[in-house]
Amino acid sequence: MSGSFLGDAFGGRGGHNGAGWPMSNILDAMEQLRTQFEQKTGGTPRMNKGDVRSAVLSLLLEQPMHGYQIIREIEERSGGTWKPSPGSVYPTLQLLTDEGLVRAEESGGRKTYSLTEEGRAAAGDETTERSAAPWETAGSRDSGRMTALPKAGVELAQAAAQVARTGDKEQVAQAVEVLEEARRKLYSILAQS
Repeated sequence: MSGSFLGDAFGGRGGHNGAGWPMSNILDAMEQLRTQFEQKTGGTPRMNKGDVRSAVLSLLLEQPMHGYQIIREIEERSGGTWKPSPGSVYPTLQLLTDEGLVRAEESGGRKTYSLTEEGRAAAGDETTERSAAPWETAGSRDSGRMTALPKAGVELAQAAAQVARTGDKEQVAQAVEVLEEARRKLYSILAQS
């Protein structure tokens, strides 16, 4: 693991020989681990196909909007955890238009979408069927991937940091072996697929 953040934090470089490590190195290693988890998991949860439809109907029930307003509004209301792509919002708007639930009006070079009477009824039905808006549940759909795994990784990093802070040279070497074995086992899980 030399050259990685764990190699750096556990004596790979830095000249501290496993004792008296500065806390900043440990905190940097934990931050790098958190960042890597966010990058590897995509940073945003994957939503169900019907969630975009429900979100569009819910927002248009409030007021007419153009596509990018819908995208920004969903991102804002979900606290940044869900930002649907234009490739999911615009086809949904087209489908809703084809179904007669939404109408598009062009003004200023931009299409603004609003609900038809049928669309208002459909949006009302969807709202009463759901206990929460789709953006309120962003992240809960894929909780094993988006919550449990990064949490376990951060807890592992905290334990490693504790060994780094208080362990002697032999304990640090044992910790490095355990982490390398854990890495191999994680990759073997993927290899089983």
